[in-house]
Amino acid sequence: MKASTFTIATILAAASQSTMAAELDLKITNLTKGMHFTPVLITAHNTEDKLFEVATEASSALQAMAEGGDIAALMAQATAAGSDIAANPAGGLLTPATSAMTTLTTTDGNDYLSVTAMLLPTNDAFAGLDSWKIPTEAGTYTVYLNAYDAGTEQNNELVVEGSGAPGVPGIPAAPGGDAGTGGAGIVSNDTNINVHIHPGNLGDDDLTAGNSDVSNTVHRWLNPVAKLTVTVK
Repeated sequence: MKASTFTIATILAAASQSTMAAELDLKITNLTKGMHFTPVLITAHNTEDKLFEVATEASSALQAMAEGGDIAALMAQATAAGSDIAANPAGGLLTPATSAMTTLTTTDGNDYLSVTAMLLPTNDAFAGLDSWKIPTEAGTYTVYLNAYDAGTEQNNELVVEGSGAPGVPGIPAAPGGDAGTGGAGIVSNDTNINVHIHPGNLGDDDLTAGNSDVSNTVHRWLNPVAKLTVTVK
């Protein structure tokens, strides 16, 4: 009888621990040389409320973030699902080789962490983390984030200041002021309309013409593009 009681208590304790609320300190670092991140969105959520999923078509909310840096629809989606949110810890753009800090208190059942932030200058690239299981043991953990292509826009690499509306071709801005103009546009045979690993900017070395408006020495990258440091208290 005692053994049975102990077994049940142990199972209940383990189940409780798996859905236990957590206090998190979060540090997001831009690892790139010349790419800027639009406002970062971090959510703690259940198994269902994903900000994105690789190998599936992007939602309209993800498209708005990936093409124009607008996180409002993703935040509304997360709020409706009862997710915990830390938005825009940098207070604007996260510049190359810099970090931003924030805190997040999770609620029971929100055991997974996801992150998104558009990369500029790109057409629809974003730094992403999909459903990382939050550890139950206190400590500091490091997670590296890849850049994904939302699959919603061809990567023509043309800077069209002021665009960024979903479905409007072009890069909405080059915040570093180090992009060119007058490019003819990259011609791509990429027909993958699902979220996938981004191939990276190609760029060129002609800032007044050429095929691309982005620089092949400033705006190229290799994954990972970001580092997330998570301290579980």
